[in-house]
Amino acid sequence: MTTNRIFHLLLIFTLLLTVAGCKSEGKRQVVKIGYMLCNSEKETTERFLPLTRYLSDKTGVDFEMVPVDTNDFDKRFKNGEFTFTHTNSILYVILREHHGVELVASEKRGKFGSRTAGTIIARKGSGIEKLADIKGKRMAFGPMLAPTGYLAEYDLMLAAGINPENDLGHYTIPSGSFKHEKLIYGVLYGQYDVAAAPILDIENMTREGKIAADDLVILAQSVPIPYCTFATAKGTDPALVKKVKDALMSLKPSDTAEVDGERLKVLKAAWIDGYEELLDSDFNPIREMAKRVNMPPYQKY
Repeated sequence: MTTNRIFHLLLIFTLLLTVAGCKSEGKRQVVKIGYMLCNSEKETTERFLPLTRYLSDKTGVDFEMVPVDTNDFDKRFKNGEFTFTHTNSILYVILREHHGVELVASEKRGKFGSRTAGTIIARKGSGIEKLADIKGKRMAFGPMLAPTGYLAEYDLMLAAGINPENDLGHYTIPSGSFKHEKLIYGVLYGQYDVAAAPILDIENMTREGKIAADDLVILAQSVPIPYCTFATAKGTDPALVKKVKDALMSLKPSDTAEVDGERLKVLKAAWIDGYEELLDSDFNPIREMAKRVNMPPYQKY
């Protein structure tokens, strides 16, 4: 074999290695987002898969969504199953306390924007007209890790000198999915005397015609507290975090993403109005509530 031929073969081999290396280096990074289950895994996937695809399109990273049960979220994050988190505000506080997660952007939805409130409701005409009237009554709460379906209402009762453990006739948490709607309907149709209801769910059900504005009496309402939020693991690449934050903050109602060959409007699919940046200190009212109610991450046994 001549020297020139050997040289040409070596050159071809080097070029092949270079091309192979470029393809390897050109593979997109895969990053997982843990989404707290809302009413069901199916609903959560339908709502947030377009948003996940949108983030992939905007950042050049292949984001994958991981639906996560609320009660498993802390453990699965600790196990490293996902880098970014999409949770309600009490879960953010728990993850911040336990693992140092960092805020990215918070959702806006309804008349309070990036915040919402908890209420204690009764059916109009039931004879229950003020908070003191709930003593001895049957009450329903939302999930225990629901900031405006359990935490805020429990705190309201304690502030009014009502101990839910001793002063109610009975309280329960409805089983299955769609708990917030179940407890509102439960009050409306007499299964419960009073219930802990997020103001956002009352607002949405009224707008959708499921209930009428004068069906219910609001006995007490909490201060507005942050709604759902994106956060990320401590130490995540700052450049990636900035890309994600910029993509969320710039979302417009007209922005779309492709899912199964169909272009879907991202904000409409997710049932949200947009995003804004909050400070960690904005979550302090939730921290104070959790301490008073003896809830995670501050519970004392």
